[in-house]
Amino acid sequence: MKRFCCVLLSLILICFASPRAKALSVSAKSAVLINGTTGEILWAKNSKERLPMASTTKIMTSLLLCETGDLETKLVTTKEMVTVEGSSMGLLAGDTVTYRDLLYGMMLASGNDAANTVAIALGGTVSDFVKQMNEKAAQIGLENTSFKTPSGLDAKGHYSTAEDMARLARYALKNEEFAKAAASDYAKLCYGNPPYNRTLKNHNKLLFQYDGAIGVKTGFTKKSGRCLVSAARRGNKYLIAVTLSAPNDWQDHKNMLDYGFSSLIDKQSPTPQMPPVYVVGGKREIVDVTTATQNFALTEEEWESLTYKIYLPQFTYAPVSLGDKLGRAEYIVNGEVIMSSDIVALHSSTENNDENIFSIIIQYYKMLLKAMV
Repeated sequence: MKRFCCVLLSLILICFASPRAKALSVSAKSAVLINGTTGEILWAKNSKERLPMASTTKIMTSLLLCETGDLETKLVTTKEMVTVEGSSMGLLAGDTVTYRDLLYGMMLASGNDAANTVAIALGGTVSDFVKQMNEKAAQIGLENTSFKTPSGLDAKGHYSTAEDMARLARYALKNEEFAKAAASDYAKLCYGNPPYNRTLKNHNKLLFQYDGAIGVKTGFTKKSGRCLVSAARRGNKYLIAVTLSAPNDWQDHKNMLDYGFSSLIDKQSPTPQMPPVYVVGGKREIVDVTTATQNFALTEEEWESLTYKIYLPQFTYAPVSLGDKLGRAEYIVNGEVIMSSDIVALHSSTENNDENIFSIIIQYYKMLLKAMV
């Protein structure tokens, strides 16, 4: 009877186990899931293995294009720019095209012609642009990534890892123009000779199939297999998933993202404790301060590691108005700042015009002494 009860209890626990408790299995040779807010790894499979990453390479090419700061720049394509094999946005030599068109041509249509055009336009030559790609990779901290082409076409020494691609996507999605393009299901563009209107559809099926999907990039070559970098948001929960060499990548990502959303706890952080600020020359000698409460979606472990860093002067000068910014609070998880919030005055303190310069100096030194105690 005792054995029967144990078996029954085990079955009940299995049936009612949370999605987080269930084992996560994917078809990918290499995969990783991270919390997009903190960068922490939530789940991984061979995530440090160096593998070809196909057209997910265009995340870097598109990022460098966005960082030029002027997507309305126009250029006329040359034969050298558009002569490249593989997927295309339909560019021909002599076409007038903007940087914005090229961005969407890379991110939606995965145009190798667009990537090649960007490389020559920004780098002068493809090889010089690839140097820029690798310099940026080093800056971001991608220690296991080597770019050889701007498009992701197979080349000796062209590789990355699931972890590095997740870090790259997280960095790139902080760029507003990149994030907008990555999340676009369709784009209406105008380019050609003469330019004419066309509509591109994003190859990323998750944008059409998965609730909260916001990008990022597909990829495929015979050598690399199917590669996919995805991102999704639901409320404050933000996830980035990567699979390399994944026969069933769409389902892999749905499973990974489901797992990630079930792993994060969305709640309000405690308000940091902050001392008041002394006001020199004010009718009110001190003002209390506060900062807006913040909601985060973190794992249990990340909530336990959440700390604060307060940047607040010991004193300020009158006048101070209600709501004036006096400092800032940083929210830190595992050494990384995930949010910064203004610290503002809860009271006003007008100038005390009845005081002379000597009394203000005395008040100033009194406040210094108080602050040192």
